[in-house]
Amino acid sequence: MSAQSTPYTKKAYGLSIAAAVGGFLFGFDSSVINGAVDAVDHAFSLGPALTGFIVAVALLGCALGAWIGGGLADRYGRLRVIFIGGILFLISSIGAGLTLGPWDLLVWRVLGGIGIGIASVVTPAYIAEISPRQIRGTLASYQQLAITLGIFAALLSDAVLATSAGGADEQLWIGLEAWRWMFLVGAVPAVVYIVLSFTLPESPRYLLAKKRVDEARAIFKTLVIESEVERNINDINKAIETDEKNARATLRGSVLGLQGVVWIGIILSVFQQFVGINVIFYYSTSLWKAVGFTEESSLLVSVITSVTNVVLTFVAILLVDRVGRRPILLSGSVLMAISLGTMALAFSFAAKSGEDVSLPGAWGPIALVAANLFVIGFAASWGPLVWVLLGEIFPPKIRGKALGVAAAAQWIANFAITVTFPSMSEWSLPLTYGMYAVFAALSFVFVLIKVPETKGMELEQAETLFTK
Repeated sequence: MSAQSTPYTKKAYGLSIAAAVGGFLFGFDSSVINGAVDAVDHAFSLGPALTGFIVAVALLGCALGAWIGGGLADRYGRLRVIFIGGILFLISSIGAGLTLGPWDLLVWRVLGGIGIGIASVVTPAYIAEISPRQIRGTLASYQQLAITLGIFAALLSDAVLATSAGGADEQLWIGLEAWRWMFLVGAVPAVVYIVLSFTLPESPRYLLAKKRVDEARAIFKTLVIESEVERNINDINKAIETDEKNARATLRGSVLGLQGVVWIGIILSVFQQFVGINVIFYYSTSLWKAVGFTEESSLLVSVITSVTNVVLTFVAILLVDRVGRRPILLSGSVLMAISLGTMALAFSFAAKSGEDVSLPGAWGPIALVAANLFVIGFAASWGPLVWVLLGEIFPPKIRGKALGVAAAAQWIANFAITVTFPSMSEWSLPLTYGMYAVFAALSFVFVLIKVPETKGMELEQAETLFTK
C-alpha cells in the first residue's frame, strides 16, 4: 500500500498545513509594512534613510531569530519554540499598531523579525520531521507556499483597510489610523500560531533525541502505516548518532577560509536577494504612488503582484522535478534581467513637477508589466529553487552549519537591499533598477558555470557534484 493512499497521510498533510502557519506569519509580518510605510513616514517625519531602516530592521531580528531558533528547538522542543515565536509575533503586531514614535516602532519591528527568524527555522524542521518519507518533498514545499500566501494576505488587508478609511493615514476604527490597523490585524494569525503550539504533537525526532521512544512511536503510528513505524524510528536514531559524531565538523576550506561548496550556497543566497525582489514586496505601494498611481490603485497593483507570486510558486513546485534546476534558474535569470532592465529604462523617462512624479505615455503600463514579469521570473525560479539547492548541495557532516551560514547571508543581503532602496530610489530609480538587472545577469553566469544539474539524483550523488 502506498503512503499516498493510507489514511495516515491525511494526518501528515493536516499537521504540515497547521505548522505552515509559521510561514504565513513569516510572509505577513515581513510585507505588512508595504501599505503602511508612507503613512508612517508622514506621521513621524522620518525621511528616506530612517524609513528604510525601519522597514529593514526586522531583517536583523530575523537573523538573530534564525541563529537562536534551532538551538532553542533542540533544547526545549519544537512546540515550545513555536509558542515563543507566536508570542513575539503577537507583541510585535500590537506594539507596532499602537506605536508612539519611530524608536519604539524599531523595537516592535525587531521583535517581529526575531519571530520570523524562529519560524523560518522551526517550521520547516517540524514539517520535515513529521512527514512520511514518501511525501516529504511535497509537504516541505508548504512552507514556501505559506510565505507567499502570507504576503498576499498582508497586501490584501492593507488595501482593504486603506480603502475603507479613505487612505492609510486616515482614521478607521476607535480613533486609530488605517496604517495602525494594518499592523494590528497580524495579531489574528499570531494567536492561531500560539494555539497550534498547544494542539500539535511534538516532533518525533526531538522525542527520540530525548530518549522518549514510546511517545515518538505513538506519534508515528498516526502518521505512517504500521510496517513503517520501526523503520522511521531506526532511521532517525541512525541520523541522530551521525549528527552526534559530526557535531564538530568544520566549514573551513581553502577558498577564503571556507569550503567551496559553502561559498556556492552563500552566493546563491545573495543573488536571490540582490535582484531586488523584496523591494517589490516592501515598497511597491510607495513606488507606484511615486510615479502617478493613486493610493487605491497602488495597493491593488501590489495585491495583484502578490497573487502572481503565489500562482507562480505553484508552477515552480510542479516543474522542478520535471524540467530540472538549471534550466529553470537560467530562464528565471534571463526574464529577471530583461524585466528589470525595462523598468530601469521606463523610470528614466519619469517626469517631475514639484514633488509629483509621473511616467509619460505608455511608460507607466510598461513599468507595471515589467514589474510583474520580474515577479513571475523570480517566483517560478530563484524564489523556491534556491532553497531546493541549499537542501541538496551540502555534505551531511556540515549540512546544518552550512545552511545556517547561507541563511544568514540571505538575511544580511535582504537587509542591505531593503535599507538602501529609499535613499537610492530618491537619488536615481533608473540606476537602482539597472543595478538589480546587472545582478540578475550575473546570476545567469554563476549558474551556468558553477551549478550542475541535480534532477533525479539521490541526495548523495547531488552532493558529490558540488564537492569535487
